[in-house]
Amino acid sequence: MAKKNERPWGHYTNLRNHPGTLVKEMVVQPGHRMSLQSHEHREEYWFGVSGEGIAVINDAEYLIAPGLMNWVPQGAIHRIDNRSGTEPLVMIEVQIGEKLSEDDITRYQDDYARVDNK
Repeated sequence: MAKKNERPWGHYTNLRNHPGTLVKEMVVQPGHRMSLQSHEHREEYWFGVSGEGIAVINDAEYLIAPGLMNWVPQGAIHRIDNRSGTEPLVMIEVQIGEKLSEDDITRYQDDYARVDNK
């Protein structure tokens, strides 16, 4: 069984890992958002499953909702926001790239004091 990885904003579960591709289920709890971040080595595709939230990608806002897909280009500054939601935001994230690890995160702003000092 896949391990649930708890985070201050909710949790994620790695569903499938192939060379160059990682598939995760992400759950962002109501009233929370992920850090404003970027990735040097990967792009991401976000598919809404249930709930609604906002995808911020390079200063533009897009709806995350069931049946909608958002693309995060490699190097784009982005975040997922469920601060106005009343139910958990559930989405599938597909990462594609040469390095698919938690080490490939640069944080610019974070509600949970996890900003990098690089």
